[in-house]
Amino acid sequence: MSDEKDLHAAIDRLTRENAELNGLVLATGVILTQLLQSMTLRELNPQNAATRIVSNAQKAIEGFRPEPAGPLDGAMRARALSAVKQFEDQLRSVLPT
Repeated sequence: MSDEKDLHAAIDRLTRENAELNGLVLATGVILTQLLQSMTLRELNPQNAATRIVSNAQKAIEGFRPEPAGPLDGAMRARALSAVKQFEDQLRSVLPT
């Protein structure tokens, strides 16, 4: 019975940590998006600056090879590329066309 209680306590702790990390990720994403928007709006050609930022991020993610490699590296990379697309959409939403 104690093992079951320990297991539930560990699951509860991990669930809370996951929620806290999701909050941290959300805050980081919002701040980063606002920073990128501010930076690109100062450029002579904001759309080109956004394209450059996004392209460089995609290339960096595609070239990333963690040490040691893990079984979920593909999932991590796919989510990172999806996040870059989200950032791009948010970034471009405030840029003049």
